[in-house]
Amino acid sequence: MELIDWLVLAFTLTFIVAYGVWKTRLNKNNVKDYIGGGRDSKWWTIGLSVMATQASAITFLSTPGQAFHGGMGFVQFYFGVPIAMVIICLVFIPIYHKLKVYTAYEFLENRFDLKTRTLAAILFLIQRGLAAGITIFAPSIILSAILGWDLKILNVILGMLVIIYTVSGGTKAVSVTQKQQMFIIMTGMFVAFFFILGHLPQEISLNKALKIAGASNKLDILDFSFSTEKRYTFWSGITGGLFLALSYFGTDQSQVQRYLSGKSVRESQMGLIFNGILKIPMQFFILLVGVMVFVFYQYNASPLNFNPAATKTVLESSHADDYMLLQKAQNKLEIEKKIAQNKFSAAIELKEYKAIAIAKQHIINLNKKDSINRVAAKALITKADINAETNDKDYVFIHFILNNLPNGLIGLLLAVILSAAMSSTASELNALGTITALDIYKRNKTSPSSEEKDVNASKIFTLIWGIIAIIIACIANLFDNLIQLVNIIGSIFYGNVLGIFLLAFFFKFIRGNAVFFSAIVTQIIVILIYYNLIYIYESGEEKLGYLWLNFIGCALVITIAILFEGLERVLKNPPLKT
Repeated sequence: MELIDWLVLAFTLTFIVAYGVWKTRLNKNNVKDYIGGGRDSKWWTIGLSVMATQASAITFLSTPGQAFHGGMGFVQFYFGVPIAMVIICLVFIPIYHKLKVYTAYEFLENRFDLKTRTLAAILFLIQRGLAAGITIFAPSIILSAILGWDLKILNVILGMLVIIYTVSGGTKAVSVTQKQQMFIIMTGMFVAFFFILGHLPQEISLNKALKIAGASNKLDILDFSFSTEKRYTFWSGITGGLFLALSYFGTDQSQVQRYLSGKSVRESQMGLIFNGILKIPMQFFILLVGVMVFVFYQYNASPLNFNPAATKTVLESSHADDYMLLQKAQNKLEIEKKIAQNKFSAAIELKEYKAIAIAKQHIINLNKKDSINRVAAKALITKADINAETNDKDYVFIHFILNNLPNGLIGLLLAVILSAAMSSTASELNALGTITALDIYKRNKTSPSSEEKDVNASKIFTLIWGIIAIIIACIANLFDNLIQLVNIIGSIFYGNVLGIFLLAFFFKFIRGNAVFFSAIVTQIIVILIYYNLIYIYESGEEKLGYLWLNFIGCALVITIAILFEGLERVLKNPPLKT
């Protein structure tokens, strides 16, 4: 990176922190302003804030890498979002606004009891606390690749940056900064897309680039198979994805807090509909950027492993010679791939369909050889250091940025990813502090409270959760892919929490005891299902796509609650003997 990149990056991040602190400097020290964000947000602020909360650094770091390796099929994950937005607008938002709640879990106490509210809040704190740590860990990877600094030091620095304006300004600070962050984010992604398009061979238009990607099966978007073993299908998207989106946008305080700051029910609803309309196109475009990175590397050299630390490890070990031989074989293969792509492109130009089919099959065969080489490279890295991180999906896009973009644009794209990290982490810490202060601390303490004490408690708990998130980031690893890891964590808990809320909305005969105990039983069952059918994916034995956990958890808690309620009523009122 050159001086211009550092200046762009430093200016962007400093502006975001300073702007958040300055805009909220006059906030009154009360719950309405600090936690409720003043409840005067317009729909576009809400919509952009909701989008920015979900669009963490993981989205812009991992999603292109996911598309590079796995293609566009991941977009099916978001198919349930628009349906979820409509349901939340019709059911959740009117109830939250009518009751004038500051957290989603206040409603549960009104409907059931304190212990159910506390349990739901604890489930949220566990999964969102883990996710907050991962959203700090993701951008640290970037700076570690650039600076060569220790990941733990970077986790602390980035975590403290977010803590500063989140603690000082609360919900308002999060919302007002996210508009600027979304502008920076989308500007940067469009710049990356058009840069790639402009630096492909002159004869490769966008249409040809997409056909080249299609020849390697990177544009396979829809999968209508009914296999539960596949992670992303049309059916898992509109079922498991729907339940995940309903729980995330409808019960997760990091999102609920965004639209509870709305000026009215209508403003909140319009903000969510705005998000529902744009979410799939936005994710589609980010995946498309990853596909274009794949096309770019069909004509340009790429490393065997995109993780620079892993490559350095093996090259400094006794396995360096074997790795260099493998790299030479890969270099030769890349020349063959480039020739094959040119033949495929020429056949398309001449509309020789038989030649197109032959060229496509040749490309598929070369891709298989490419995969074999990359697996062999990972094996050598592991031999060099068993603790080395061989997973490089999350390094693909950052490698492209650092090694191919011109000075200035590198700083802009890094600002994009770090801005996304800050916006998402700020929302999560804001929500974690709010839930801990209002749903756990305030509601379960015996001494009298005041608005000033509630706000101070929220600030203290936000700081504490920030520190916890930094600690989690310091012990995290890349798993399979960061964006999948966050969604897996959510899927383990979200279905259960959503089921609790659906019981509250639609099953008026169910009481607190039945919901409380069914939620505990359900959470245990879901964790066991995950461990036995999904976690063993690491050994290649995955039997169930993780999105289905959202549906399973929701269905289980509702079913078990109905059974518990029926059993409790029978025990209390046994049938009379005749």
